[in-house]
Amino acid sequence: MQKAVSHLKKEDPVLSAIIQKVGPFKMQFAEPGFHSLAEAIVYQQLHGKAAATIFSRFVAAAGDPLTPDRILKLSVDKMRSVGLSMQKTSYLRDMAERTKSGQVDFAIVSNLSDEEVVEHLTQVKGVGEWTAQMFLMFNLRRHNVLPTTDFGIRTAIKQHYKLRELPKPKEMEKIARRWEPYRSIACWYLWQSLDMNK
Repeated sequence: MQKAVSHLKKEDPVLSAIIQKVGPFKMQFAEPGFHSLAEAIVYQQLHGKAAATIFSRFVAAAGDPLTPDRILKLSVDKMRSVGLSMQKTSYLRDMAERTKSGQVDFAIVSNLSDEEVVEHLTQVKGVGEWTAQMFLMFNLRRHNVLPTTDFGIRTAIKQHYKLRELPKPKEMEKIARRWEPYRSIACWYLWQSLDMNK
């Protein structure tokens, strides 16, 4: 990863200053499987602590690791009782059904291009482009992902690149050209930079 960090420091002085402040790259990765995407669905639009509590209750009820069969054997009421919304319950059941039928196949995702992974995973109800991009970055360890709808990344770019308002996707793409082929690593540093300002 040293190569990526050196590239970013050399190509972008703004990012170089952020890297200097944040320090070594320490992105946490997880396995690129069914369990991880189920976790991503549970965590959507929730704060870390609340999401972690609901997810651990859900895993305790279904069994660890989560599998399509383990989710489908739970009743909707049981899923709701661990704190899942009706919407997330339906998303998780949809993913379990699609995976069981072979429509979604986690065994092949590693061999797909970034665009194909997004297309493959967004078949699942409740999995949008952003969730698929997080899966690319944190599960498949893809180095060149730029989640243009991510509020944290947009906020950090506005702040560090002295923009008047949150950048639109085209503007982000333009700024991020210098980061290629390591846009994921640049994004990790931008997220960290927000935590430092709290």
